[in-house]
Amino acid sequence: MQTGTMQLLKEFDSKVRQIARDGIVALEEHLDADAAFFYGPIYPSLEKIFRDFIEDLNNDGSGRERLAIVINSPGGSAETVEKLVDIIRYHYNEVYFIIPDEAMSAGTIFALSGDKIFMDYTSSLGPIDPQVHNGKEWVPALGYLDQVEKMIQKSSDGLLTDAELVILQNLDLAMLSRYEQAKNLTITLLKEWLVKYKFCNWKQHQNDPEKIGQQVTLEEKRERAEWIATRLSDNKIWHSHGRKIGVNTLQNYLKLKIEDYSCDLDFRKIIRSYSEFLTDYINRHGIQSFLHNRNYF
Repeated sequence: MQTGTMQLLKEFDSKVRQIARDGIVALEEHLDADAAFFYGPIYPSLEKIFRDFIEDLNNDGSGRERLAIVINSPGGSAETVEKLVDIIRYHYNEVYFIIPDEAMSAGTIFALSGDKIFMDYTSSLGPIDPQVHNGKEWVPALGYLDQVEKMIQKSSDGLLTDAELVILQNLDLAMLSRYEQAKNLTITLLKEWLVKYKFCNWKQHQNDPEKIGQQVTLEEKRERAEWIATRLSDNKIWHSHGRKIGVNTLQNYLKLKIEDYSCDLDFRKIIRSYSEFLTDYINRHGIQSFLHNRNYF
């Protein structure tokens, strides 16, 4: 009986792997790209695993120079994102990010390092509020900075309460500096990556009535990148670390070009059937982090 159960489990596991592999191969063929699935938070412990994961995919002889990453992440460390981007760009000249559900916070930073971002009407990015480890847990940096700014302003206005004064007096200035550095790093990374990758093929103005048809200068790309990065990191705009920013807001307010596959039913079917199969498997097994490619499960 036990042997029969073990055999059934092996057959089930083999079937799951085959369905997942068929799904990602279909995606690769559609985009003419190597493809990878990334699920979970983005923290330093991931770096070596991700390096080996990408090396294994790139070195198996496909010869492709384009990578498509299906990402679902609540966020994490901006420093880790920088390392993951370095790894990817060492092996691939062109990178696409596909967001079936959401890529929040540092996941948004990761996605904005791509040449193209694919989303449909249900997909979300989020404000870029990097998380910093305070010695006990990972906390969103901008939330702390915003609260300190409010208390300083109340102090200037003579409205600071005794309780708030105690909080200010007991602040760890070294940690506060780390929060500020994390904020500055996210803006710096986005300014660099948007110009280098996302805006690479932005040659002519298309929306500004006064500039339509004119060549886009490098300085204009830098200004647009800084404008986007600054607004994505402004909690006064989004009001919530977990605010979900959809395609329409990204395109109409932030002026980001998004590859909207809402009406591309064939492509949407490929993405959803693959992604939802894996996320269902992940959720049923209580898995926190998960990577998948055609060679790795």
